[in-house]
Amino acid sequence: MKATSLILVVLLAALVGQAQPAPTFQQRQELAQPPSAYQQRLQRLSPAPAPDIAAAKAAANYIIRVEWTQAKGDPQSLEVLTTEGHFDLSTVQKSSVKINGSEIPTTLKFEGTLTALDEEKGRLQLFLGRTIPYVTGSYGSGPSASSSYSQMSVGLDSTFLIKFGKPDIIQDDESGQISVLVKRVKI
Repeated sequence: MKATSLILVVLLAALVGQAQPAPTFQQRQELAQPPSAYQQRLQRLSPAPAPDIAAAKAAANYIIRVEWTQAKGDPQSLEVLTTEGHFDLSTVQKSSVKINGSEIPTTLKFEGTLTALDEEKGRLQLFLGRTIPYVTGSYGSGPSASSSYSQMSVGLDSTFLIKFGKPDIIQDDESGQISVLVKRVKI
């Protein structure tokens, strides 16, 4: 029994030794070299690490200011501080709409993505819009009259190139004008 076990162990060791590929002549020479020479050869053969593009750019914040005037109304503005990338702001406007004596608020939505192309220019994709309530139906008469309403989202969705520090008019028509100014603020 001991002899059979010993023969099985020897056969298994021989099989395992055959399963491992023998090192080539070149690999044996490389392993025989001192570790520092071997490591230097590996470093010469490895590709250089890619430069980190994000780290190469100077970090900055950006102030995005949007101003709009309506045909009949005071100028309004909105300003956000952000870095490159996506931004999103939803807020309630001061003005509201009255439906059956009830004040219905209008909301303002300002979102987009800012990508700096260099220290002077960038690409700005933005949506500037608001919700407007409107009457969908009326029932009853006199003081007990009531209305149902819904809200509709309206606005401007656009992408354009900007020069930091220079305002651009992005919409101009009979209903008003919208301009945007993006300032780069180094940190």
